[in-house]
Amino acid sequence: MPSQPKRRARWFALVAGLLLLATALIGAPTAAAEPPSRMDTYVVDSAGVLDGGQRDRVQAAVDRLYDDRQARLWIGYVRDFGGLDARTWAERTAAASGFGTRDLLLAVATGSRDYWFYGDLPDGVSDGELEDLLTRRVEPALRDSDWAAAGIATADGLNSAMSAGGVSLRTLLVLAVVVAAVVGALLLYTRKRRRDRQKAELDAARRTDPGDTAALAALPLEALHARSREVLVEIDNAVRTSGEELELAVGEFGATATTPFTTALNNAKTAAAKAFALRQRLDDDIPETADEQRRLLIELIGTVGRADRELDDRVAEFDDMRDLLIDAPSRLDALTRDLVDLTGRVPASEAELARLTAAHPAGALASIRDNTAMARERIAFAEQNVDAGREAMALPVGRQGGVVGAIRAAEGAIGQARTLLDAVDNAAVDIQQARDGLPAVLDELRKDIAAATELAAFGGPALATATASARQALDKASATADADPLDAFHDAVAADGDLDRTIAAATDRKLAAEDLRRRLDQALTDANARVRAAVDFVTTRRGGIDATARTRLSEAQRNLDAAQRLGATDPGQALRHAQAAADLAGRALQEAQAGVRAWEAGRPPSGGAQAGAVLGGILLEGLLRGAAGGMRPGSGGGYRPGSFGGSSGSRRVSRGGRF
Repeated sequence: MPSQPKRRARWFALVAGLLLLATALIGAPTAAAEPPSRMDTYVVDSAGVLDGGQRDRVQAAVDRLYDDRQARLWIGYVRDFGGLDARTWAERTAAASGFGTRDLLLAVATGSRDYWFYGDLPDGVSDGELEDLLTRRVEPALRDSDWAAAGIATADGLNSAMSAGGVSLRTLLVLAVVVAAVVGALLLYTRKRRRDRQKAELDAARRTDPGDTAALAALPLEALHARSREVLVEIDNAVRTSGEELELAVGEFGATATTPFTTALNNAKTAAAKAFALRQRLDDDIPETADEQRRLLIELIGTVGRADRELDDRVAEFDDMRDLLIDAPSRLDALTRDLVDLTGRVPASEAELARLTAAHPAGALASIRDNTAMARERIAFAEQNVDAGREAMALPVGRQGGVVGAIRAAEGAIGQARTLLDAVDNAAVDIQQARDGLPAVLDELRKDIAAATELAAFGGPALATATASARQALDKASATADADPLDAFHDAVAADGDLDRTIAAATDRKLAAEDLRRRLDQALTDANARVRAAVDFVTTRRGGIDATARTRLSEAQRNLDAAQRLGATDPGQALRHAQAAADLAGRALQEAQAGVRAWEAGRPPSGGAQAGAVLGGILLEGLLRGAAGGMRPGSGGGYRPGSFGGSSGSRRVSRGGRF
């Protein structure tokens, strides 16, 4: 048995060893967390996972991307994200580094094994191409801990995607030259060069800052005209989509909390109306000189650019306020209740439309003819997205992002379905108002024709012409009063207004205040009905409608607003504005219907609910914003639900995950 001194010595030795081990563990270096900070070089390897040769190859790929495409890719390898989630770390690093629209960031945490790709998606790269690059090339390299290969694959993949369009164009050019050699090489080659030049000039206009008046002034006039029509469509879509999103946000958070967004949207609406007025001035029958056109076009593009930027500046704040994931289950339940309500309304609306169709000619109901069918499509699309949202909610935390797009798409579809059904109900009211008011209008027209006949000796050719036109309008309105009261009401009111002005000139007197007020009320009723029909049509089919119809509609709304504003102080001027509003709204509806027919003619025969959503502007078609690819509900692709913000919002990308 060991003696007491020996046991004591062994205990001392054991304690000393434990103390030495604890000291070693405490003093051992640990990997420091990497908080977000400014990146001063394009390849940052804080994790120390690249040797000299690997770092050079990654840097060469990044430099090659910039030299070929002028896109700046920053790559950061860190041990971990300092206790932050990958997305937040990437966003804060980008902000600290002062990144712009041409900067992209690939952040890789080698220890915690997650990454994030952040920035504005470059032109020519679709969501589908980015998804394919990240999932098929970058993530496999990261899983294999081949850090250099992941960075090189990102740079080279973006470079290839951005260059794909150019290769296709060169191929088409070669084929065109071959065909031109057979059927007349010189003529076809000249035409193609002109088209290429126009496309290049338009691309240059798209890249030019809307606020850079000097750069815009250097562009060809034709490119400015084409770009002006594009920006009008973009800002009109942005305003309409932002309005739908803001309406939902106001109902949820109240007017006070949403004041900044309401202000931004109102400013954008004002700017858009001004821009449409400038386009109308360029389109009217009064010609402008080349210098005048250039000045107006620069003002139009600058006005839209400022409005678009103001909406985009509020996107992040709006998204933070309306985080749909917080109360997604209750939102999906509310959407389900809305769908039940709308589905129950459809049979009654179909019956009402059938009754109207039997009672009135097709022309009187052209703007609502397919509303119930489209409402069913929107309802079906909303149901699909509600189901997709519930499926996304069942996924693990961190993979539920698809629910946001699904809820937004369902909300947009439900709102449009409600508008489509309401339009059917409003049509009956408008027709009844026209039917009830038509006898008084026809009586007034007969009295004015009789008065004009007595003044024939004093009125001259103008009165004679107006009287003949009024008789024709009276005969037509009387014949079509039962079949088409809306058009009959419009024709009679317009003819009566023209005749009144010539009678006033011939007798050198003004209309009595009550007579003018009655005519103004009739004209306002007519204008309101026609503007509302055009607005409903454009709103629910905006994906297939170009700038011309939108310009006429904007001018119609401006004239209607002016008529309502001047009604109490200058009824004569108000009457002219109301008549102009009715005429422009009719022209807008005709242009919009023609655009939709052309859009439908270019689609596959069985588009289904998704095609209807694209036509309604609920999903933004990738090619309209420079993207391409397919559509997967709740994920990236060639189509995506709209959201609050300007036309460039759809190019934001921010995605990543574990590897």
